[in-house]
Amino acid sequence: MRKDKIDHHLEKNRAYFNKLYHLPKNRDIVIREFRMGLNHKTEAFLAYFDGMVDSGAIIEGILKPLLNMDRPQNGKINPERIKEQVLVSNEVEIGENWKDTVAGVNYGMVAILIDGCNQSVLVDVKGWEHRPVSQPEVEQVIHGPLEAFNETLRTNIVLIRKAIRNENLVTEILEVGRRSRTSVAVMYMSDLVSPELLAQVKKRVASISADYVGGAGVLEQFIEDHPWMLFPQFLSTERPDRSAAFLMEGKVVIILDGNPTALIAPATLLSLLHSPEDYYLRLPYGNFIRILRLIAMIIAVVTPAFYLSIATHHQEMIPTDFLISLAQAREQVPFPTIVEIILMEISFELIREAGVRVPGIIGNTIGIVGALILGQATVQANMVSPILIIVVAITGLASYSIPNYELGFALREIRFIYTLAAAFFGFLGISATLFFTLMVLSSKESFGVPYLTPLAPNFKSSPDRLTRGPVWSMERRPEYLHPQGTRRQSKISRGWVISRPARRFGHQTPEKKGD
Repeated sequence: MRKDKIDHHLEKNRAYFNKLYHLPKNRDIVIREFRMGLNHKTEAFLAYFDGMVDSGAIIEGILKPLLNMDRPQNGKINPERIKEQVLVSNEVEIGENWKDTVAGVNYGMVAILIDGCNQSVLVDVKGWEHRPVSQPEVEQVIHGPLEAFNETLRTNIVLIRKAIRNENLVTEILEVGRRSRTSVAVMYMSDLVSPELLAQVKKRVASISADYVGGAGVLEQFIEDHPWMLFPQFLSTERPDRSAAFLMEGKVVIILDGNPTALIAPATLLSLLHSPEDYYLRLPYGNFIRILRLIAMIIAVVTPAFYLSIATHHQEMIPTDFLISLAQAREQVPFPTIVEIILMEISFELIREAGVRVPGIIGNTIGIVGALILGQATVQANMVSPILIIVVAITGLASYSIPNYELGFALREIRFIYTLAAAFFGFLGISATLFFTLMVLSSKESFGVPYLTPLAPNFKSSPDRLTRGPVWSMERRPEYLHPQGTRRQSKISRGWVISRPARRFGHQTPEKKGD
């Protein structure tokens, strides 16, 4: 019997099925034999994985209709007739060969093979356990929907479709992993996305040749542009509302089955710094948070290096009284300043990692108590100066203000590079490292989009860069995405201002003819 062709004889199909799934060793697959029709003359068997299907749906939706079906006039059972007239209450597919049949069973469908038919009937009655929709855990919500993705692909797609109820939202299902055969959903707005961007995303996902792709982070590493780049090239999110917002800009959302996060392509540095709360809050509040976050990013990167430069190379910049106080604080410390900083930075990272890995509220307790005890003990032991504890604490607090987890990782690593440069060359080392960082970032791309856009190069877009404008002023989609539709709202989106008397503040000029 050909391996890709289903045989007419049921016994041969049963034997080949047993061989494929290593029966009887494989105990989690169920084979149920039965006779179809009121006369019970047609032999058949169905196969499925235990725990992946709804047992009640098998009895009520599959076995009962098949046992009570009328025998056709020609005496032959036609899979198409079963699909169209018998199992009408289920989602049914026809498996033309063994590849289709095996793929359906592995995905949680019930396969029905009938004596005398060289096709299989695949019925979708999935019923595995899954985590319900809950609140985001990493991206905390202050304003906005309290829904997060879970590990079920279909649920994640529905959450986005609930936010975008438009027929142009397209979901293409690809498959990665030669052995795992994991489903990947590529979602986009067909009337907005750039054809070049979409083709590049699908090409990279489809070209993956690996046995197993188990997580969104693994998928990201397979399709990113620059594997050795510290900064992330995808924006990962667990929030459906944020994914919907990026889809409406013309970006592509990638969701891997079994993972509660979505990957957004392409990503820029500014998009990683922004948060959904920036848009949900009123303009003054949102811009204040953005400016504060930008300051926090600078503090998280250069504060230890700045302190090291002043204490080691540029003491003349410190006021005399403060310099005397600093010298007295470091009088009993036996280590150079660079050793102090590296020691405290590594200790802080160890405490942070321990707090993440220890489960439950114990992790938070370890982080707080560990930092207090360690800081107090090192100062009393004259291993570090008190001012350095302040510097490391401020740096750590600033790094927690970064909304993107992977971007926070990149800033934590690059901080060590700035610190070493400052130890050898002072402010000159910080300036040279900053220039090198900007040079590298400006030369990198994410799916053809410059990483520092829309700052460098300067693309036309709505007033949404380091700070944002009012929501009614963000009329156009980002030009760097080359969307098919550039305008996302009318020139006068607040229609009520047309009939309102002109005011000094907050007035939109009515649209003129020809605009």
